[in-house]
Amino acid sequence: MIRLAAPFSIILLSGCATAVGSAPERAAPVPIPYSGVGLERVIGQNANGLVRLFGEPDADVREGNARKLQFQSQICVLDTYLYPKGTAEPRVTYVDARQPDGRAIDRASCVSALTRREGGK
Repeated sequence: MIRLAAPFSIILLSGCATAVGSAPERAAPVPIPYSGVGLERVIGQNANGLVRLFGEPDADVREGNARKLQFQSQICVLDTYLYPKGTAEPRVTYVDARQPDGRAIDRASCVSALTRREGGK
């Protein structure tokens, strides 16, 4: 009986061993939650309102009746998406933000930073 138990105990204990020199596990990046808080000055604005707030856009992309205005600084890049509702002029319905290197950034923080850039008011 002891001879049979020895191989099984070795198998059970082998699961506890770790490889020497193995890299530590890295935690997955924590996603930034999307909320509308802090975006009140942007959501619902038309293109002229965005220009008054941030200055001239760094990119103006039109596709069909949709429009994307992009504003950027050394801190972040803000994409504002404008869509018409019925026959009304296009207004911002969604915004996205990122750091210049592509990493995530809070959208409201980006809006705040862009209002302080040269050209914004």
